[in-house]
Amino acid sequence: MAYNLRENLEKGERLCGGHRMCAGCGSPVAVRSVLRALNPEDHAVVCSATSCLEVSTFMYPYTAWKDSFIHNAFENAGATMSGVETAYRAMKKRGKIDGTWKFIAFGGDGGTYDIGFQSLSGAMERGHDMVYVCYDNEAYMNTGIQRSSSTPHFADTTTTPAGSVIPGKIQQKKNLTRIMVAHNIPYVAQTTFYGNFKDIEEKAHKAIYTPGPAFLNVMAPCPRGWRYPSEKLMEVTKAAVETCLWPLYEVVDGKYSLTYEPKKKWPIEEYLKLQGRFSHMFKPGNEWMIEQVQKEIDRNWNELLELCSLGAVAAR
Repeated sequence: MAYNLRENLEKGERLCGGHRMCAGCGSPVAVRSVLRALNPEDHAVVCSATSCLEVSTFMYPYTAWKDSFIHNAFENAGATMSGVETAYRAMKKRGKIDGTWKFIAFGGDGGTYDIGFQSLSGAMERGHDMVYVCYDNEAYMNTGIQRSSSTPHFADTTTTPAGSVIPGKIQQKKNLTRIMVAHNIPYVAQTTFYGNFKDIEEKAHKAIYTPGPAFLNVMAPCPRGWRYPSEKLMEVTKAAVETCLWPLYEVVDGKYSLTYEPKKKWPIEEYLKLQGRFSHMFKPGNEWMIEQVQKEIDRNWNELLELCSLGAVAAR
C-alpha cells in the first residue's frame, strides 16, 4: 500500500464518535487506525473480547461500530472469528454471499496474552484468513487495573502494589509478538501510533490483505492504569519507541525486519518518568530497578537487531 496520510484521513470512520472510552485512551485510536486500512469498498466483520473497548463502544441498543460487530466472551475472540470466517467461505462457495469481507478480532492484553490465548493460538494454527489485533494496555484495565502477563517489570498495579514488600510486578513482560511468530503464520507485526500513523496503518493494511492468519500487537496506553495526563498519549508512545522498549518491526513469512530504528536510543528513564505506575522506581534506593529494566531492554533490542540483520527465518 502506498501510504498517503491525506487520503487515509479522508476515509470514512468505521468506529464513530460518541463512545465512552476515556480521554487519552489508546484503544480507540488503535481501532480507528486499523479499520482505516480497509479498502472503502470492502466489508468487515469485527468481534471484540469483553473489555473496556467492548463495554464502551457497544451499549445495546447503541453502537459505535459501522461494520458488523460481535461481542463475545473474554476468552474466545479467536474462536468466534474463526467460525465466522469458515461460515463465510462456505456461503461464498455456494453462491450465497457476494463482495469482499474481511474478519478482524480485537482484544486487550487480558483477553489475548492470558485468558484468550488458547483460542487465538488455535485460530492462527488452523490458518483462518483473519486478523487478530491485540491493543496492549498492559493490565486488566476494565476490571480494576490488575496485572496481566503483559504488565511490565516493576509496574504498580492493584494486584502488584509497589511497597516495602514487593517492588511492583516481579515478573518480566511476556513477548507475545515473538510467540505469534512461532506459529509460522504469514504476517506478524508490532506497532503503535507514532508520528503520522504511517507505521500502524501500513501494517494493518498488510495484515488485512495478506491471505491467511495475521497478528498485530499494538501498544495502546491507558491513562488511568498507566497514570499519565490524557494529553500525553502520543508522548508516551513516542518514548516507548525511542527507548526501544516497544520496537516497531514486522515478520513476513518468518523474516524479521525493523520498520523504524531510532537515530539515538533514549534511556529508559525518558519513558518511565511519564507514568505514575513507575514513580516508585525513582525513589532513593530503587535505582537498581531502572538499571535492571535498562539491561532487559538492551538485551531484547540486541536480539531483535540480530534477527533482523541476519534476515532470520523462523524455524518451520
